[in-house]
Amino acid sequence: MKILKTLLTLVLSIGLFACGSVNGEKVPYKIKDAFQKKFPTATSINWDKESNTEWEAEFKMNKLRYSANFLEDGTWKETEHEISKKEIPQNIKNVLMAEFLGYEIEEAEISETKDGVFFEFEIEKNKFKMEVVIDENANIINNNTDKEKD
Repeated sequence: MKILKTLLTLVLSIGLFACGSVNGEKVPYKIKDAFQKKFPTATSINWDKESNTEWEAEFKMNKLRYSANFLEDGTWKETEHEISKKEIPQNIKNVLMAEFLGYEIEEAEISETKDGVFFEFEIEKNKFKMEVVIDENANIINNNTDKEKD
């Protein structure tokens, strides 16, 4: 009986992956086609519907985990992947440390959009976390107000 359950689960999983369904909703062909053209070497692709008009794919490429967002019509919006602290360019790190003195980098990501490359950080100091976005020219684009850590 366990073998039958395992086989049934495997067959259903393969079927859902092949169809590109998420919670019963099929990933639109335009999105899957645009994704395949932009990331032909991607593996381990998992789709999630972010909103009524946007889908997100999480995948592996070049041994890294990525996420990419696409609109319903197949338009690419953004690609993100985490980076280590040592991968942060020095000019970006200098601005971050000077403007947010005493904060520690908890998480760092690179975000690529049609508007350029951005470095997104989650930083923390004492009981507060903050999200900061810096462009590739070391300009602070956005930072939210401190929020108490969960």
